[in-house]
This record gives sequence, C-alpha cells and structure tokens, in this order.
Amino acid sequence: MGLYKKLLQQTAIYGIATVVPRIFSFLLTPLYTHMLPKDEYGKVSIIFAWMIFFNVILAYGMETAFFRFYNSEKNKESVIETTIISIFWSTILFVFLALMFRNTLAVWSGVDTQYVTYSIWILALDALVIVPFSKLRAYQRPKFYAMIKIGNVVVNLILNLFFLLYLPSISESQPDSFLSSVYIENFQVGYIFLANIIASFITFVVLFPDYFTIKWKFDYELWKRMMRYGLPIMVAGIAFAINEQFDKILLGKLLPDNIADEQVGVYSACYKLGLFMVLYRTAYTLGIEPFFFSHASNDKAQETYATVTKYFVIFGSFILLTVIVFADLLKQVMIPNSSYWEAMKVVPLIILANFFLGIYTNLSVWYKLIDKTYVGAYISIVGAVVTLILNYLLIPKYSYYGSAIATLSAYGSMMFISYYLGNKYYPIPYDKKKIGGYLSLSTGFSCISFYGFNGNYYIGISLLAIFLGFIYYNEKALLLQILKRSAKN
Repeated sequence: MGLYKKLLQQTAIYGIATVVPRIFSFLLTPLYTHMLPKDEYGKVSIIFAWMIFFNVILAYGMETAFFRFYNSEKNKESVIETTIISIFWSTILFVFLALMFRNTLAVWSGVDTQYVTYSIWILALDALVIVPFSKLRAYQRPKFYAMIKIGNVVVNLILNLFFLLYLPSISESQPDSFLSSVYIENFQVGYIFLANIIASFITFVVLFPDYFTIKWKFDYELWKRMMRYGLPIMVAGIAFAINEQFDKILLGKLLPDNIADEQVGVYSACYKLGLFMVLYRTAYTLGIEPFFFSHASNDKAQETYATVTKYFVIFGSFILLTVIVFADLLKQVMIPNSSYWEAMKVVPLIILANFFLGIYTNLSVWYKLIDKTYVGAYISIVGAVVTLILNYLLIPKYSYYGSAIATLSAYGSMMFISYYLGNKYYPIPYDKKKIGGYLSLSTGFSCISFYGFNGNYYIGISLLAIFLGFIYYNEKALLLQILKRSAKN
C-alpha cells in the first residue's frame, strides 16, 4: 500500500496546485458572462482557443521529453540546460516572426490585430516558464510550484476584477481622478488580455533566475534525441487541441454570422461545467506521469498500472454522476446569467468526454514507456479527424450540440484504440469487468437523472446512494483495510 499512498500524496500535492488555480480561473466565468454579451464572450473564447494551439506548438513536446530524459540520463544538468536553451531561442524566434506577421495572423484567424499582439506576448511569457516549472516537479518542490501557479491566477483574477468592475465604477463616480484618466471605455476584451499579460510577466520574473543558474551548454546530440521523442508528442498535442478547442473555432466559421459568436458564447459557458472532471483529470495527470516513468522498471509495474486505472475510473465515475445530479444547482452558481443556460444539454456529453480522455491518459502509458510516442500521435490524429468530420457534418444542423457529440466521439475512439493497441504491445491486466461496470452504471444513472428526472433530487441522490453502495460492495475488502490502518494511526 506504500506505493499507492505515495502516488496519492503526489497527486494531492499537484492536485492542489492545479485545482486551486482552476477554481480561481473559473471564477472569471461568472464575471465574464455577467459583464460581456454572449457574442463578446464568444469572441474571447475563440481567441483563447487559438492560443491553446500555439501553446502546444511553442512547447513542441519538450516538457514530456524533459521528464523522460531527466529520469533516464546520467547527466541531468545537461538535460535541463539543453531544454532551457532550446525553448528560449525558439520562443525568441516566435516573437520576432509573429510580431512581423501579426496582421496576416489577424486576417487568417479572424481576430483583431491588437488582440493578436496581446496573445503573442502571453504565449511567449508562458513558453519561457515551461522548463522552470518542470524543474520544480523534477526537484520535488511542490509547495513552491503550487505557490507560483496559484499566485499567477490570483493576480489574474484580481486584475480582471479591477479592470472590469472597479475601474469603470471609479471612472463614473470620480471622473477627475487619475484612474478615470487611464480608463478606456468599451475595452473590456482588451482588459481581459492585459490582465493575462501582467500575470504571466510576474510569473516569468519569479522564475527567471533559473536562466542564470545554468551554464548555457547545449548538447546537440541529446537535443536531437529529445526532439525525436518530443515532436510526436507535439503532434499529439495539436490533435488534442483540435479535439478540445477547434469546435469553438468551427462554430464561429460554420454558423451564420448573425448567431455564430452568441452560439460560441453559450456553448463555451456551459462547457465550463465540465470543470470538475477536467480538474480531476488534470491533477491526476500531473501526478501520474512522473510516477509512470519512475516505476517502469518495477517487476509488478503492469499490475500497478492496472490497479491505478481501476481506481481512477471509480473516482471519475463518482464525479460524473455527482456533477450530473446537481447540474441545475451548479449552473446557478457558476453561470448566473440565465441567457447562457440554453446550452445546458451539452453538459453530460462534455463531462463524459473528459472522463474518456482521463481513461485514455491511463491507457496511453504503454507507448510512452516503450518509446513509441509516435503511436500516441497517430491515435490523437484519429481523434482529431473524428472531431473535424463530425463537427463539419453536425454543426450546420445541430449547432453546439453537434460539437459536443463530436468531442465525445473523438475521446471515446481514442480510448478504445489505445486499449486495443496497448493490449497488443504492452499487455496490462486491467480489471475489465469492474471498470466496465463502474463506467456503465454511472453513465446510465447520469442519463436517467439528467434526461429523465432533471432537478428531481430525490431520484438523483437515490441513484448516487445506489452507486456508492455498488462501490462498497465491490471494494469492501480494500476499504475495510484502509479503515483499519487509519484507526491504528
């Protein structure tokens, strides 16, 4: 049990560093939906969707490559130095070219040039802290890691509140004040990006000393091996970005101009209710990736991975059903503007899709451990193709509901393909009967609660209780063992 306890502790630490910033960031959703019309919020969502793509490109798989080679190479300092130098110069090149061609990028993306400029600087600052953050994880400094991550979103949140709420109020009540003189009317979207720039710059300043602690020695041979490992990760990341974000871009392009931005706005807002599953999946991924690599040489590694996956599905199934049961309450807190609620029907599909993606993360361990990362790229490309085809087919007829169906189909196909190939090349003894049982029961109960008895908490809570009883019945021996150990301590 010591192994799983360590994993749980590691996941909890990085989970806090991920969950707390995400929660703070999500507080911006009620603010944006309150302050911005649906079409303006749709425009912001489209810009952030494009930024996700460039985040992936600017990292080009080096974060995952860093962990892979940091754990396998004897000269760990060389791994750090080579990765930092590579990211640093590629980012400088990106800034130079992007600023030079920003007008072209604006036309190509359909985004105003000033917002393109803001996005370039945010992307560059975020890219320059990729390796310093990875070092903190490798050096096992989770507290400092968490402090910086949380600090970034706190600053961003405070600045958003200042720019969108406090500054307009001061300008109106004290028109002769200094703050009133710097206030720009009808610049809400610009203020959102300005807040992001300032927060990213402060984070960069905190981590910038890492650039002075290295010797700036570049190992070209090591870099080539890291690139061979990392580039397929980048391709997979781009495909993931298509799966996760391209639906918003396509909604803006395939729907009539008079409704496109509004449809993107309501879809993006209700999409946020998938936050709980995203938080769970993201926190778990941060903790599990170093764990997978560090225990790859253990004799019982496959059995360990199988057990970890089963318990991921158990907790994920519980989160799925809980969020669906209480979706009507959650929307009033998280999306207080009722004009956005028309897209609530996508929520079960989006949560289940993110759950499938989390399961895929577990199943994908096999190709990372045997250095066949290109397989992950192929699987992700399949998912991206499914996303693109279904979005093109379904958006004109079903709007954002078609996008939700496409997302679920893409992640589901990736999950099944990874399982099939993993079973062939790196067999892991998954408990298919229990995993399938938990997943099927939680999905079935979620459909009954949301589509059959939405808002009926007697039925919803009863279904939740039955599911918890099912977990206890199947995992009673382990739960009793944990309780006995806790009592002794």
